[in-house]
Amino acid sequence: MAILRLGLPKGSLEETTIAMFRKAGYKITVQSRSYYPSIDDAEIECIMIRAQEMARYVEEGILDAGLTGHDWVVETGADVVEVAELVYGKVGRKPLRWVLAVPEDSPIRGPADLAGKRIATEAVGMTRQYLDKHGVTASVEFSWGATEVKPPRLADAIVEITETGSSLKANNLRIVDTLCETTTRFIANRDAWSDAWKKAKIERLALLLQSVLRAETKVGLMLNVQQDNLEKVLSIMPALHRPTVSPLAETGWFALITVVDEMVVREIVPELQAAGAEGIVEFPLNKVVP
Repeated sequence: MAILRLGLPKGSLEETTIAMFRKAGYKITVQSRSYYPSIDDAEIECIMIRAQEMARYVEEGILDAGLTGHDWVVETGADVVEVAELVYGKVGRKPLRWVLAVPEDSPIRGPADLAGKRIATEAVGMTRQYLDKHGVTASVEFSWGATEVKPPRLADAIVEITETGSSLKANNLRIVDTLCETTTRFIANRDAWSDAWKKAKIERLALLLQSVLRAETKVGLMLNVQQDNLEKVLSIMPALHRPTVSPLAETGWFALITVVDEMVVREIVPELQAAGAEGIVEFPLNKVVP
């Protein structure tokens, strides 16, 4: 039997990833201190790997596919297929940025001012690529953590990942430039992508995972309405396409089902009721496949 070797991110993305797979229909069980979780699909073998290392193992074919940040693909220079973008994280659902930051009173205003300076970062490769792009020579040191506290004594500048920049501001740092914007990507080994069975398996997984994320901001809405009020209610109801309209057993009544943005529901439910809708029910969604 063919097997797809799938890398799952160990660390900050671990719980969110497992929860996403569960909504996609896959039960992943992680045993204490084990890096080989079980999954209820005999055709998939899972391995937990830190996101920073994932792209390299996928490129080398040790893994057929995996989930990691676009930033780590850039950082390692791995030659992989980026199958799908999956915008999710430990907490938020926004892209993250790797930025160049310096102390508020630093004279550094742009990449040219970094010449001869010391830069601390976890993304050494990305930072060197940035310096090469701007023709600047500077010292780049790997940071093992607490990077924000290193300027000005231990470094002149840092390259750090951020979502809002609030942590940088709290440490009296200002952003000079953005090196990379990143989201989670589902990546594949090129040989695996050339294999018909593995490609189909990877594409199926990508479709289901994307459908889970698409469903996060949407809910289902179901209601009943008399024929006299049908057009009025339909004019209020948003939908992915058009609501489903089905006749009820009682003549002159219809059931309407639609999918809407969750934030819209609080605005339209009172309007729907005023327009004649009855038995309005909101229900959660696991997947939305366009």
